[in-house]
Amino acid sequence: MRIVSFAIAVVLAAIMCLAWPASGQAVESVRVDPKVPAIDLTPMVERYRSDGDEIRISTAPGRDGIVRRIAVKARESGTRPDWIVFALTNDSDEQVDRLLVAPHFRLTSSGVIWPDLGSSRIAAITASQGIRPERDDSADADIFLVTLDPGTTVTFVAELRSNSLPQLHLWDADAYKERVNGLTLYKGIIIGIAGLLALFLTIVFVVKGALIFPAAAALAWAVLAYACIDFGFFQRIFPITEKAEQIYRAGAEAVLAATLLVFLFAYLNLNRWHVRYSHVTAFWLVFLGALIGLAVIDPPVASGVARISIAAVAGIGFVLVIHLATHGYDRAVMLVPTWLLLIAWVTAASFTVTGHLISDLVPPALIGGLVLIVMLIGFTVMQHAFAGGAFAQGFINDTERRALALAGAGDIVFDWDVVSDNIFVSPEVEHQLGLKRGALEGPASAWLDLVHPFDKDRYRAALDAVIEQRRGRLSQDFRLRAASGGHHWFRLRARPVIGTDGEVIRVVGTLSDVTDSKTAEERLLHDAVHDNLTSLPNRQLFYDRLEAALTFAQQDESLRPTVLVLDIDKFKNTNDAVGHAAGDSILLTLSRRLGRLLRPQDTLARISGDEFAIILLSEREPDRIIAFADMVRRAVTTPVTYAEREIFLTASIGLALHDPQIAARREEVLRNAEIAMAHAKRHGGDRIEVFRPTMRSDRSDRFTMEADLRRALERSEIKVLFKPIVRLEDRTIAGFESMLRWDHPRLGRIGPEDFLSLAEETGLIVSLSFHLLEQTARELAAWQDALEVEPPIFASVNMSSHHLLRHDLLQDVKAVIARTGVLPGSLKIEMTESLVMENPEYSAQMLARLRDLGAGLSLDDFGTGYSALSYLLRFPFDTIKVDESFVRQMAGGKPVILRSIVKMAHELGMAIVAEGAETESEAIELYQLGCEYAQGPVFGEPMSMLQARQLVGAAPEAA
Repeated sequence: MRIVSFAIAVVLAAIMCLAWPASGQAVESVRVDPKVPAIDLTPMVERYRSDGDEIRISTAPGRDGIVRRIAVKARESGTRPDWIVFALTNDSDEQVDRLLVAPHFRLTSSGVIWPDLGSSRIAAITASQGIRPERDDSADADIFLVTLDPGTTVTFVAELRSNSLPQLHLWDADAYKERVNGLTLYKGIIIGIAGLLALFLTIVFVVKGALIFPAAAALAWAVLAYACIDFGFFQRIFPITEKAEQIYRAGAEAVLAATLLVFLFAYLNLNRWHVRYSHVTAFWLVFLGALIGLAVIDPPVASGVARISIAAVAGIGFVLVIHLATHGYDRAVMLVPTWLLLIAWVTAASFTVTGHLISDLVPPALIGGLVLIVMLIGFTVMQHAFAGGAFAQGFINDTERRALALAGAGDIVFDWDVVSDNIFVSPEVEHQLGLKRGALEGPASAWLDLVHPFDKDRYRAALDAVIEQRRGRLSQDFRLRAASGGHHWFRLRARPVIGTDGEVIRVVGTLSDVTDSKTAEERLLHDAVHDNLTSLPNRQLFYDRLEAALTFAQQDESLRPTVLVLDIDKFKNTNDAVGHAAGDSILLTLSRRLGRLLRPQDTLARISGDEFAIILLSEREPDRIIAFADMVRRAVTTPVTYAEREIFLTASIGLALHDPQIAARREEVLRNAEIAMAHAKRHGGDRIEVFRPTMRSDRSDRFTMEADLRRALERSEIKVLFKPIVRLEDRTIAGFESMLRWDHPRLGRIGPEDFLSLAEETGLIVSLSFHLLEQTARELAAWQDALEVEPPIFASVNMSSHHLLRHDLLQDVKAVIARTGVLPGSLKIEMTESLVMENPEYSAQMLARLRDLGAGLSLDDFGTGYSALSYLLRFPFDTIKVDESFVRQMAGGKPVILRSIVKMAHELGMAIVAEGAETESEAIELYQLGCEYAQGPVFGEPMSMLQARQLVGAAPEAA
């Protein structure tokens, strides 16, 4: 019967086990020794996450070895809390009372990314038997009083408030109280020191007011706030919720990071080293300020970023401190010990939050170390607060003031003891010259070995004069030789000190390094007589050397100085085609080529823009002089390569041979060579002409041309011609391009290539340009009155660079349009591509204002320069004139570039005028490519005003 009953019990137990599933195996109990004051239960607990509001646990076996099952429900129905289970065994004969302590916040193992900022850990504890654990009131931890009866094993199931339980200890009540009291005393001392330190630094800030003191005070207050929150002092004074405590804790860490950054920036005065430091610091501070705001929304994220920022400031600051300290910055040197301690503190804190340091004494020690760092910072800034002693209070006598002024001026002390004949100078001059210490000390005569040979006599005479005259001031410039072999200029200013016997006993003064000013002076003297671009002698120095050569030639008949003047033919056109920067490069190349042809006794000078002159002394025979001139001509005609482009030049060369029978002045000799050069240019250029007296009677030389050109406008010799522009679609006259011709009374008609360069050099180009603009506008108004077509007839006026760079152009265009009444956009101002690209920003402004005045805008010679399309898109041109070189490419059957230009112009809304159309077939092909207009020989040569009016049907008598 007993066997049957036992079997039934076993079956029922099995059925109950199946009906009531266990949530875990039986826990292993921890023996509680009454003599042990504290037991760390953190590694002993078992953690569970339930699927509902109830958990079923197998208890630890008691003395009878039976494992029981218990079920524990959560405090709130429907929740799914986390649970911990642990078992305690009291195998003694007496009752044991212990405190179960789970701290709310623990820096150890709190983490860096989304750190644990603390909260209530245990909501409730249930015991499998005995007295239910009672909660003790505490702001820092969850504390429960656990009672264990003699000889019992009790299993405890604890419902957690959060998913984290950083620490769980079982404390003897007296031991825990003693520990708490000890830590409270320590925390109070630390908070007191931090408070006094923050208050003291604030007082220093009020007294001194420099930037480093409020920065240090702010850091001290931030550390005090962090300590008060971490030690729970703030929470005891101002009871707050767990959520608010997390916000305050994250905010305190963010403020600590910000104040540490501000102190580093202010103390090292980083804005004096580089403005970028200021920008980085400002951005960092704004970021940390936003981090404080983020602490209200998401405290763990703000705290994690703040911790990373503190480590970054410490690391970057250490690099800066070491870098500046090695460069002799005193503040950085004094901060090295403090920052090394900060690096050690950050390292220890990193090990703590990541769980590598787990001792309970580490977090309080870290707070103490942080206060110690602030204390060292306070001592460091105090050195600046009271540095200088009496100087800081303004008590300084005249002798000290003079010494400070001398040190501030950077001058070097010079003291010559005349009696003992011993000179003393500050060691700075020896260091500057690379000499050994004391090398300049000794008798005055010892300096003669270091003084420049040209300065020795003056140096010796100046010292002797002071000794003999026994009065006055000494001011002497001389050079001292450095160890490297170079020389430094020094200025000695001194005065004698007279003894009681009336003799000079000392000469005392200062030495100043004036090497830079002397170098600048020499540079100014060089620039005064040399060309800035080529460094060749300019006209003034050329005159001096020519005069010396003529003087020597009068004394030595074997000397026959010859003057050569060469001018680059049509260099203005080259400048317009490739730009002035390329033109300067070409002139520099030519100066080097010509310089290689000369011998040491010869002189090469640049006397004007593209005009060079040579004084030839190395050759005396006329045939050899002519051969040398031909070498010069061939050197110029050799192509110059610029930007993968070959530029071909020619030169007109004039020679003035020496005539020993005539004592000519230097200006006359140079003018003779220039007259011969002008004669060569007038006959086509690329030739050599020797001056002959008969050339002076030729009124067409350069000077005569200039005088005639000045009177040409007054005499109505400047004529305006018009070159037809044809609309390719119907072959009707669409407009004209105006150009100038000079009807010289003796030389006949002169083209613009022969007088415009002279007009630009003399400044007459502005008057000529305005004349062309006004005459063209008047004729355009007459054409438009006679021929009412749509679109209206237009006229293009090519403006010079001199006129474009003058603001008068705007007034001139405005006045001309207002007087003549031409239709808006029909008077087109034409400018070359190279001219516009010389100054794109200025050109864009001028062009926009011209368009607003009602003028049309045409871009001439498009594609021949080196322009940037990004700039061209900004210019408000309505017409593009394609250079005739692209039209010539059609003969080869590959008008690729021209087709691209036409397509681009149409996409930009611009019209195309093709220049240089010579045949009817070219005109047809241009129309097929999409060109709207064309001009060239096939459509007619430039014509007079009367012919142009007849062509458009205007009344001739209106001319």
